[in-house]
Amino acid sequence: MRRLRNVKIVATLGPASSDYTMIRALFEAGADVFRLNMSHGTHADIAARHAIIRQVEVDTGRPICILADLQGPKLRVGTFANPAGEELVEGAAFRMDLNAAPGDISRVQLPHPEIFEALEPGASLLVNDGKIRLEVKECGKDFANCVVTVGGTISNRKGVNVPDVVLPLAALSEKDRSDLEFACELGVDWLALSFVQRPEDVIEARHLARGRAAILSKIEKPAAVKAYDAILQVSDGIMVARGDLGVELPVTSVPPIQKRLIRGARAAAKPVIVATQMLESMIESPVPTRAEVSDVATAIYEGADAVMLSAESAAGKFPVEAVTTMNNVALSVEKDPTYRNVIEASRVVRRVTIADGIVSAAREIAEATNIKAIVCFSQSGTTASLVARERPQVPIIALTPLMSTARRMALTWGLHCVITAPQDRFKGAVIAAIKAARDDGFAGREDFIVLTAGVPFNVKGTTNILRVAPCDERLISSVDPE
Repeated sequence: MRRLRNVKIVATLGPASSDYTMIRALFEAGADVFRLNMSHGTHADIAARHAIIRQVEVDTGRPICILADLQGPKLRVGTFANPAGEELVEGAAFRMDLNAAPGDISRVQLPHPEIFEALEPGASLLVNDGKIRLEVKECGKDFANCVVTVGGTISNRKGVNVPDVVLPLAALSEKDRSDLEFACELGVDWLALSFVQRPEDVIEARHLARGRAAILSKIEKPAAVKAYDAILQVSDGIMVARGDLGVELPVTSVPPIQKRLIRGARAAAKPVIVATQMLESMIESPVPTRAEVSDVATAIYEGADAVMLSAESAAGKFPVEAVTTMNNVALSVEKDPTYRNVIEASRVVRRVTIADGIVSAAREIAEATNIKAIVCFSQSGTTASLVARERPQVPIIALTPLMSTARRMALTWGLHCVITAPQDRFKGAVIAAIKAARDDGFAGREDFIVLTAGVPFNVKGTTNILRVAPCDERLISSVDPE
């Protein structure tokens, strides 16, 4: 099965998409990556969905990527004496404290002493996805006296955002640590970290994962935007999580931030996902709004590696239609000549290492001649990611002997991942590349491909060979570059 687009589609699984028939239908409609949301469902639920995905992988013969999204530290108010909550009006005084007594019109518990430790007068507290806004007037180690600047209904356990300060909270709660170990033992390919604030959060998760999964940082807090370059450096991938980002920052600032985050990740040759409310109306409707289609298209024009569905595929009424719509938007955008113009204009030329030079030359040769595909051998996925950073006009076939690498690479722009036998001779690698190109419909016997590889084989970071090869194996010279 070969995708006819380069951008990848991430589909979240949930109650609407938990059996084999639906998950396979989502894959066949275009989903390349399945997201398991650790905020919802038991470990048994997650394990069952994971097993189904792996069965679909076996049945379709294509590597499928699985992303486990950790919940992160959720900050919530306590409960109210009135089950319906209270109506806060602009200008009213309201207090948050550590008192566990049920809340009323004047106060409620905020059971997070770390927040009070970090607060200062003038800071903002956002409740219920920012629908209610409070300004801190006076605070101490166990209280914050506030004034309501935007009113609304506050009720039991509504979420709280604190955009103005870096909170002394670990990015991984005890639940996250348990979920991380469970997901790694299960065999997921990527771990997404929620509410990252600093690079140390990523380093901690990487230490706990011990190489069993790649680490993807969700950028959804102002502190993470400020520390983006440092966070990107220690992450394997990035998610532009626009939900909380749009709560903690003015919504008008999200589009330029999205563009900057995408360009930064692309320059670093690390995959970046754009997420949240992409086809939100399709939770209830079989047809998206024009604005949603434009939003998905914008992310693709900007060069994102992947676009993501959340509730649309997890709990919506039309999960397959949502994936199909996203697939069709991608096909339409990538056929547009303007798309290539935008991608070319945004390319960052980096030729620091030998590998940088090899992949850049491969793209230039492929686009200057009648080359049908770039084929790269990649043990860890690094070389394939460098080729993808170039955003070539021809397809990229990523060959690897490791299923774990193939699955992780399935998140990256343009990569068609193929499992091949381990190679120790360059001629064998050329023949394997030709076979993959022909078997999967990228080239015919009369065509040519560009091959990148590293000698010695199966050693990370040794990309040092570029070869133009005919797809007729009878024309391959018996001379081996080794």
